Amino acid sequence: MAMREASDDLSVVVLASDLGVDGRTLLSPSERRLAEEESGEATWQWHDCMEENFSDLEQLQFLRLQGSDKAGNRILRIVGKFFPAPVVTVERLKRYVTQKINMDLAEGPFCIVYMHSKVQSGDNNPGMSVLRWIYEDLPSHFKDRLKVVYFLHPGIRSRLAMATLGRWFLTGGLYWKIKYVSRIEYLWEDIRKGQVEIPEIVSEHDEVLEHRPLTDYGIEPDTLHFSEVPTIRHAQDRYGDKWSRDFM
Repeated sequence: MAMREASDDLSVVVLASDLGVDGRTLLSPSERRLAEEESGEATWQWHDCMEENFSDLEQLQFLRLQGSDKAGNRILRIVGKFFPAPVVTVERLKRYVTQKINMDLAEGPFCIVYMHSKVQSGDNNPGMSVLRWIYEDLPSHFKDRLKVVYFLHPGIRSRLAMATLGRWFLTGGLYWKIKYVSRIEYLWEDIRKGQVEIPEIVSEHDEVLEHRPLTDYGIEPDTLHFSEVPTIRHAQDRYGDKWSRDFM
């Protein structure tokens, strides 16, 4: 259970124990700092990560600076499938994101192109609460400079999660900055071709969605035509007499 108390009211949030949500992510930045001080943990500062070595994460290329969108915002491309969630801690991910933005996007507005293609919740997705934690701990001028998040290939689960929990989890205006993009061709309405590199795995997934549009809604096609295979009872009724004659 996580509780948040204000001057005039009290709000209580109850979460199921099997959701695996870190309770600290439900606190505001000031509340987290207070909790860390009371527990004796060191308070993290954004400038602490500027000299840290992230060469191993750089090689994965899940977070790269690209060109600009049509509004002139620099593009920070995130490929979800390239992110190894099980082996990268939340704290290290937060430090890496902060260093990346501070060094590559020191000034000016920017946007995020997040590619959700073929992302698996256990392998590539750190979770909505973790993303909220990272976003809220960024310096305020970073958050102000983020203008839009292009969410490519969101899928039905992501849309439902955002619709039901997004307004509460994604505070500070981040929820309203998200723009869903179902196909790569629609991305070119806001970004000129050549300004952002599309990995092959993303292009292949886009082709699958183009030929199987119901996949967007979590409905997988019957590629093996199981619906056309007769049931065992039907097969027995149909061929029972023939088998009886052949073996008598």
